[in-house]
Amino acid sequence: MGLRDLANEHHEDPFGITSAAVVLVDRDGLIRYWNHKAETLLGYPAPGVLGQPSATVFTSQGSLASLLSAAEQTGESWEGVITARHHAGHSVELALRACPLRAEQGSAWLVVACEVEDSRRWELDQAVVRGLLEESPIGIAILDSELQLQWANRVLAAMEGLQPHHEAEVTAATAGDQQLPSAMDWQARQALMSGRATPAVEHVSLPHGMSRRNSQSHLRLRSSFPLKDVEGKTLGVCHTAVDFTAQDRARERLDLVNEAVQRIGTTLDLDRTVQELAEVLVPQLADFVAIDLLQGVLSAKDRTPVPVASGTLQRAAHLSIREELPEAIVPIGQPTSYPPVSPQERCLATGRPIRDPVLSSATWWLAGDPQRQAKLKHLGVHTHLVVPLRARGVTMGAVTLLRWQNPNPFDEDDLLLVEELVARAAVCVDNARRFVREHNAALALQTSLLPPDLPDHCAVELAYRYLPADTEAGVGGDWFDVIPLSGARVALVVGDVVGHGIHAAASMGRLRAAVQTLADLDLPPDELLAHVDDLVLRLAEEAEAVKDGPVVVGATCVYAIYDPISRKLNVARAGHPTPAIAHLSEPVELPDIPAGPPLGLGGLPFESAEIELEEGSVVALYTDGLIEASDRDVDVGFERLCFALAHPDRPLEEICDTMIRLLLPDHPHDDVAFLIARTRALPPDRVASWDVPADPRAVHEARTDTARRLAAWGLENVACTTELIVSELITNAITHAEGPISLRLIYQRTLICEVSDACSTSPHLRHARSTDEGGRGLFLVAQLAQRWGTRYTTAGKTIWAEQHLPGTGPF
Repeated sequence: MGLRDLANEHHEDPFGITSAAVVLVDRDGLIRYWNHKAETLLGYPAPGVLGQPSATVFTSQGSLASLLSAAEQTGESWEGVITARHHAGHSVELALRACPLRAEQGSAWLVVACEVEDSRRWELDQAVVRGLLEESPIGIAILDSELQLQWANRVLAAMEGLQPHHEAEVTAATAGDQQLPSAMDWQARQALMSGRATPAVEHVSLPHGMSRRNSQSHLRLRSSFPLKDVEGKTLGVCHTAVDFTAQDRARERLDLVNEAVQRIGTTLDLDRTVQELAEVLVPQLADFVAIDLLQGVLSAKDRTPVPVASGTLQRAAHLSIREELPEAIVPIGQPTSYPPVSPQERCLATGRPIRDPVLSSATWWLAGDPQRQAKLKHLGVHTHLVVPLRARGVTMGAVTLLRWQNPNPFDEDDLLLVEELVARAAVCVDNARRFVREHNAALALQTSLLPPDLPDHCAVELAYRYLPADTEAGVGGDWFDVIPLSGARVALVVGDVVGHGIHAAASMGRLRAAVQTLADLDLPPDELLAHVDDLVLRLAEEAEAVKDGPVVVGATCVYAIYDPISRKLNVARAGHPTPAIAHLSEPVELPDIPAGPPLGLGGLPFESAEIELEEGSVVALYTDGLIEASDRDVDVGFERLCFALAHPDRPLEEICDTMIRLLLPDHPHDDVAFLIARTRALPPDRVASWDVPADPRAVHEARTDTARRLAAWGLENVACTTELIVSELITNAITHAEGPISLRLIYQRTLICEVSDACSTSPHLRHARSTDEGGRGLFLVAQLAQRWGTRYTTAGKTIWAEQHLPGTGPF
């Protein structure tokens, strides 16, 4: 049974094939079929009547066979009332329907019958249903489980402005191209979600500019309830609506409170919330309303918060029945000044509402505010009501209501109603204030933890975008970083902490600091992610140990190291989307980097992959918010990303703008961070390397080779310092390590000296005693170099020292 049939179903149809007596009579009037219901209705067992004339049972005026024979002449079905003989001997009146059956073997009649009382009860039920749907003043509509309109009577179609059409003699409206009114859609959705009826009352067809207190308001009672089949499965929703005239003020107040519940606090936007309160109060209760908030409340939108119950008043919203707002003294967003003894100041001081007549001796406080006094007198304002905006024990502002077009002054009922509405709005305002404060704090924390600017590195040209989520989702834990490494290399990092808010931003800061620290150790990408994974596990254990503390669910990260000398990119990822690489001569590539587990699972290995890049290629690292925006399929996101990265020879800022335009909606629901880098290659003539024998006499030759190379580079001014560094590093390698030993000089914006050996023992600084013959080498290197360090390789270790070269070379 479809939803359209629900309107025509009430009780079980007595002529239904499963509930009626069914008899098959052949053309000779003999009974050929007799079902169980026929046995129950007339008492004859089937063996006793099969093959017998129908007249033995049906004894109406003329036999059943003669009635059917007469109907056969017209070729039509027949229905009526007939008398039958019960097996017990008494007569039974039956409602009967007969339909001719024609086949090659001959014609016959299918007869269904029930008691006359059952038939009459069914007809009465159907009359009630038809009357309810067609004649009553109740509007009725049926919606399916997707809240698409399936059927509506003419009353509801007229109420809601739906386009009707005639179907089966019932005016109806289909949903294929019709939009449901918002109130109807909201109620039906609530009924579908809750599984119970959702009644509500609203004002309709109110004359423009007229207060509801001054007129007989036109009310509409709406109700929606779920429709279920016999097994309890929800098939859809039935929506009803009745219009009536409101003359009861209690009913009117209840309706206004109901409207306020639905209209105030629809978002966590502070400005929108106070405006919604104003729209509920005008013109229903007042001709003008002004909402003034303390600076401590509005400062939540800034990043310099002050105590809530402090500061001067500031106009947050106002609304009038007149478009030109003649009552307004100050514009929205400007400080509001009231005399010290004004109702507003007294209301803030006591936390109690104040109701004063304006044109009377009670307005002595206006003597200190001649501008406001003249305006109120000119308009003829006769009543002044001020109610504190107070929630959770804190007064956040004051709401001022004025009347002049409405001749009735504010009374006690009005005061109680306004207090109720303002109290509800105050909770919403406080929620919005708290949300904005936490959101701004998280955003400030997150922004402070991100790099203020990208370094100008010789290995890559960089650009980035960081887009915080919209105000509904809050701040997340996305981050990116660019970390200079030894040997002219650079590390590119993008990560995403699961969750939103301050806790996610704080966790992001800890992980970013950990990645920077581990990067200074020059760990390979897979080893670095393994250490960060251990850190996330430890953070989760610490959080769980704190009562009601935040639980660090986990994070994802991609870490890549680019070497401009070898032009190779070494990448590892932990549950993060793979980088995208835009080659100059090939299509955009999404390389198959081994997908490690997200950080925080523990016990699983990470793997890295090495990719050789041509100079000028563009590498894009990004968070999943970029490719999953607007609830699109991830594959579609990857396709759009590849399209945005095409033509990598464009400026990087232009590529960033293209990515945002193609991949992101106006208001993303998740943080988005991405980092793009155009690779550079260090020219071969800027790198010099030599193999050094494990012989102390090789130190002199290494110094000579170094001086010769520095002269070729035009760096004679640092030759002495560099020769000393080379001498100390090679001497240490020959003395304390084992071969093979090599020396490499790298000339870019700095001069880098690297000495590699096959030993994995870590060198360290120490203070040599005055009697020691050695032990001062690394101390000298640390004093002469701008920075120095050690990195470990599969073949041993490399000790490097870097010197600053002001005003040198483009690299």
